Amino acid sequence: MTDPARRNTLTYADAGVDIARGDALVERIRPLVERTRRSGVLGGIGGFGGLFELPLDRYRQPVMVSGADGVGTKLRLAVELGRHDTIGIDLVAMCVNDILVTGAEPLWFLDYYASGRLDVDRATEVVAGIARGCEIAGAALLGGETAEMPGLYAGEDYDLAGFAVGIVEKADIIDGHRVGAGDAIIGLESSGPHSNGYSLIRRLLEGEDLARALPDGTPLGEALLAPTRIYVPGVRALLARGDVRVHALAHVTGGGLSENLPRVLPPGTAARIELGAWTLPAVFEWLRGDGRIAEGELLRTFNCGIGMVLVVPAGDADTAVRALAEHGERAHAIGRIVVAEPSPEAAPPGDTRTAPSPRVDYVGGWSTR
Repeated sequence: MTDPARRNTLTYADAGVDIARGDALVERIRPLVERTRRSGVLGGIGGFGGLFELPLDRYRQPVMVSGADGVGTKLRLAVELGRHDTIGIDLVAMCVNDILVTGAEPLWFLDYYASGRLDVDRATEVVAGIARGCEIAGAALLGGETAEMPGLYAGEDYDLAGFAVGIVEKADIIDGHRVGAGDAIIGLESSGPHSNGYSLIRRLLEGEDLARALPDGTPLGEALLAPTRIYVPGVRALLARGDVRVHALAHVTGGGLSENLPRVLPPGTAARIELGAWTLPAVFEWLRGDGRIAEGELLRTFNCGIGMVLVVPAGDADTAVRALAEHGERAHAIGRIVVAEPSPEAAPPGDTRTAPSPRVDYVGGWSTR
């Protein structure tokens, strides 16, 4: 006979949190995490914290570099299309590309996965993408957190956040202070919108057929879910050569070239970009045409086909482009650094105390595929 005192007892599972599902996920992802193991990793997953021994034999004055990011509303598109195998690559890319601009070598990565109800199969797909991104970047997937929070996330919704840590020699930090007029601007092609501007993209998708083919033959939905390119292998290889002086690096995310390139330029300089130096990818042509996005809005919202920028001395530009091509990067000389002319509103006439803020100017027009 059932004890009346225990008849109405509740369990954590009754509240919507199933510990067994979490345990099952850990076992599923264990081999995925193991594939990202690199020198420096101590122990394995399952502990309260990940351990990593710094490679101090290779650094005299090591500086740690960290970054955190997510993938925004691109997640919603992944849920709607039922495609979760590459969104983890996006997560890693957004973090490691950010710390790369300092010249840093990514060492390890942590992830945070939250949902209303943990779907082990889907979460495994997501983590598989995270592990793949870590492999490309050369970073260890050192740990993470899975949170099941019923009542906070509805239906199949989930959220992701990532955290990357890298290391750079203090004397080798790239911070843009060497940038000067005459330097060349090298642009590395993106794989699509990456993980930015998707609130606007999803607005434009209302009533749109995601299976329709773009002019290059790629289905629209596939083009929009293409994972963010990880630039670590090519750029790190270029830096290791020693024959190209990289004065600045910029990761082109939300805000496009217009907002991100000035972040690494010193006062008194401007970037003059030749739009005809690269071909506008078909997915951005769709945004500009069918999406009714004006060119100015396109440039200050999306990467428009250039996901990473290097600023190098003009004499190093050809070497940089060739070296990057050897590591699979499609790179183009897309402009140069010039002296910024002060605008009339910037300061009273004759006031020379402050140099004009960096900006991006565009000349010419795009060719399309």
